[in-house]
Formats: sequence, C-alpha cells, structure tokens
Amino acid sequence: MLDDAETIEPVEIRDWEAGDLAVVGATMGAAAATRHLGGPEPAAKLAERHARYLALAGTGLGRMFVIVTGPDARPAGSVGFWDAEWAGAQVYEMGWSVLPAFWGRGIATRATVLALAHAREARKHRRVHAFPSVDNAASNAVCRKAGFTLAGEVVVDYPPGHPMRANDWRYDL
Repeated sequence: MLDDAETIEPVEIRDWEAGDLAVVGATMGAAAATRHLGGPEPAAKLAERHARYLALAGTGLGRMFVIVTGPDARPAGSVGFWDAEWAGAQVYEMGWSVLPAFWGRGIATRATVLALAHAREARKHRRVHAFPSVDNAASNAVCRKAGFTLAGEVVVDYPPGHPMRANDWRYDL
C-alpha cells in the first residue's frame, strides 16, 4: 500500500501568464465552478479578469497564480491575493478556483498554502481575508485546512451589485 506522500499528486503554483485565458475561462466561465459566485462570467468579463490578473504582476498590489499539478504541470485552477480594505484596515483578500475535474483532491488547500507563503514574503499586510459563500462547503473547508480563523458571517458585494452571505476567514501573516 502506498503512503500519503506517494498517493498525493504534486501541486505547484506559477505566476499568471498571457496564455492563461483558458484557465480563467474554465473556472470563472464554468457554471459548476461559479455556482456560489453568481454564475459564469461572459467572455468579455473573462477577458477583463485575465487582463487584471496579468496587470497585478510586479505592481506590489497582489499576485495571481495558476495552480499546476501532475508530472506534466497541467493547469488545475487559480489562486491569488490582492490589496483590499476590510473593517478599516489594509489587508490582502484571497481567492481560488479549481477546475471541476480536479475537485476533491486537496489541490485548492495546498495551492492556498503556497500562495499564503508568497503573501507573507511580500511583508506588506498583516492579514489575509477570504470570503467564501456560507453555502460553499468546499471553499470554507479550504480556509479551515489552510489555517485561517473564522471571524464570522458577513455580507459582501459579490458579484458587484449582489449582496452575498459569506464567511469572513482571516489568516495572520
């Protein structure tokens, strides 16, 4: 029998690149992956999101990554953090999205831990917050397993113009 180290596929993150529009399309453009986020985004919004992800590089305002897995480093989703204001404080907000074909493998949690290390290395903010929908059991589990602390339930505006009941998870860097 294989031990856990041998049965878990490798997970790495790499910086977002110009050729990664398909990754954002397969996550934020997919109904299954966005059911807790207001549904799939249209092509124009996906292109805008991709441009925002690219624009973060080197700004010091955050960082977006592609999650890759397996020996061939297949794209499995995205994870990142960006500057935000929460409760009067400057913080990082963090989010992730994993392609449905990769769900249930612990990939989001491991990628989140890797991205948290980059946020810590930036030495810019004291905290990272994540705001998964209260109905998104998988993303709330990612927060718990990655070491976030549940601060409570809040209402956030996501997508913009649509109030969403979310859990405020915080991570002290």
